[in-house]
Amino acid sequence: MLGDVLSYLTDGGNWSGPNGIGVLLVQQLLLTATSLVVAVVVGLPPAFYFGHRHRGGVVAVNVSNVGRAIPVFAVLLVLALGPIGSDHFGPYGRAGLATLLALVLFALPPIITNAFVGIVEVDREVVEAARGMGMDERKIFTSVELPLAMPVVLTGIRLALVQVWATATIAALVAGPGLGGVITRGFANHRTYEVVAGAVLVAVGALLLEGMAALGERYGDPMRRARRHRVRGLAETAVPDVGGRG
Repeated sequence: MLGDVLSYLTDGGNWSGPNGIGVLLVQQLLLTATSLVVAVVVGLPPAFYFGHRHRGGVVAVNVSNVGRAIPVFAVLLVLALGPIGSDHFGPYGRAGLATLLALVLFALPPIITNAFVGIVEVDREVVEAARGMGMDERKIFTSVELPLAMPVVLTGIRLALVQVWATATIAALVAGPGLGGVITRGFANHRTYEVVAGAVLVAVGALLLEGMAALGERYGDPMRRARRHRVRGLAETAVPDVGGRG
């Protein structure tokens, strides 16, 4: 089985053509990146606003709970068979628009919840101290709350990224785009090695995205960068003891 899977993945013919792995991989990446960007643009502003105002906590929690409770495949099926349809949508392939909307709805809960919680949990004494220094509300948000909340915000985006990548495979169940096509094609043709190969591709992609997102989370945290620069500055200004002891 492993030999058949390796042979399938290393065969250049399986990567070429309109239904090859290369095209399906590009579609999966496009679906993941586009839906994540849309979810970030739609979800972060209201989460930041309500978090800063300390309002709408019930809404944020309910949005998260409802988003996790509704099956993504059910949403995709309704969209693909409904008014949106399953027509081709540019480079995203057949049922691309329906898949994008379903994935955006799936990505919103972790993004909204983490952004709201991250802002709300910023130490209020720090915020009040900033107000006492004469900062306006915009300056408090951009210079105090957002930097302190950034680790939690980035964690929500990372969770959404990996979840969307893995969930995008269900698009193949409505003849949609993505690597799920490799899996469904294997099932249809009774080729177990092709099913396993598709699962391997999705799993490896998830691991790579998780690693890259973790690195981005590490270096995108402004507080971590500030601590690193401060430590470096202290090391550069330290005077070594050249006189010795005793």
